[in-house]
Amino acid sequence: MTEALALVPKAEAKQSMKDFKSDQEVRWCPGCGDYAVLAAVQGFMPELGLAKENIVFVSGIGCSSRFPYYMNTYGMHSIHGRAPAIATGLAASRRDLSVWVVTGDGDALSIGGNHLIHALRRNVNLKILLFNNRIYGLTKGQYSPTSEVGKITKSTPMGSLDAPFNPVSLAIGAEASFVARTVDSDRKHLTQVLREAADHPGTALVEIYQNCNIFNDGAFDALKDREQAEEAVIRLEHGQPIRFGRDNSKGVVRDPATGDLEVVAVTPENEQRVLVHDAHTASPTTAFALSRLADPDTLHHTPIGVLRSVRRPVYETQMADQLEDAVERHGKGDLSALLHGNDTWTVVG
Repeated sequence: MTEALALVPKAEAKQSMKDFKSDQEVRWCPGCGDYAVLAAVQGFMPELGLAKENIVFVSGIGCSSRFPYYMNTYGMHSIHGRAPAIATGLAASRRDLSVWVVTGDGDALSIGGNHLIHALRRNVNLKILLFNNRIYGLTKGQYSPTSEVGKITKSTPMGSLDAPFNPVSLAIGAEASFVARTVDSDRKHLTQVLREAADHPGTALVEIYQNCNIFNDGAFDALKDREQAEEAVIRLEHGQPIRFGRDNSKGVVRDPATGDLEVVAVTPENEQRVLVHDAHTASPTTAFALSRLADPDTLHHTPIGVLRSVRRPVYETQMADQLEDAVERHGKGDLSALLHGNDTWTVVG
C-alpha cells in the first residue's frame, strides 16, 4: 500500500472491472472520448485493491461530470466549478477515502479556476482528472478557456480573441506537486499515468486530451495519427533523455543564451546537450518550460507523461497534526462555550 492510500481500507476480495461499473446507462454522444477514459478508469480501479465504499468521485458540471453516475463507488455530481472545493472538504475530514475529481476544461478553468488553483497549492490528497476537449460540449459548442485564438464557435462567430490557458502550465505555476498529461485514445499510457497519480501523496492533476466529435472533432489528430504523432508527441520518462521523432532523431535542449527549451535535430555534436527528464527535481522551472513547448494551434512538439512529481507536505496530514496538538495542549473544545463566550453580541431592535 502506497503512502497516498495507506489509510484507505483494502477490499476484502479481489475485484474486477465489472465491480466498478454501475447499473446506469452510459449517456454520452457516440464516439465521445469520455467512453475511453471511463473504460480505462474502471479497468484500473481494481489495481488499487481498495474497498469501493471508500472511493469517491466528485464532479462539477459538463459532459465529463456525468462520470460519478457510471462508477460503482460513492460519488457526487456537484455544482459548476466547485468540485475541488467539495472534494477538499471531503478529503480533509475523511482521510480513509480515496477522493477523485472529474472535471472539464470549462468547469475547471473558467468558473472553477479559483477553486482549482487553491486545491493545487494546498496539496490536498486529491486526484484531479481534467478532461480537455477545448470546447464547451454540454452547452453545445461555445469556446472554452483552452480554445485556441481565432476559434470560431457559436459564442465567437468572428473568432476567439482570448489567449488560451495551458492547464499543465497553470498547475505547475500553482505549485502542484504532481502534474501529468495523457491522451484519451492511448489506453496504455493513460493507465500508467493514472497509476502514478494514485500513488502520489497530495494533489495529482492529470490533463487528458479528449476528443469531442460533435463540436470540436479532430482537435488532437496531430497527436493521434500515427505518422503525425511520431513527429509531434514527446513521451516523457523520468531518467531518460528527452528524444522523439522517427528513430529518435529529435531532442530537447536548453538554449544557453535564453535558458528556454527548444527542439533540435540530434547530431553527434549536440547529443550531449539533450536534456534528461527529471520529474522529481524540486524546482518547477524545467517542468514549466517543457509545458510551453506545445503550440496551442498545431500541438506540434507536445509533451505527454509526468512532467512533475515532487514530495510536499500533504494538507490534511498537517491539519490532523494541528488538531491533535491542540487537543493535547488544551483538551477537547466546547462548541457551546465558544458560541456563548465573551466575544458575542446581542442585537436588539
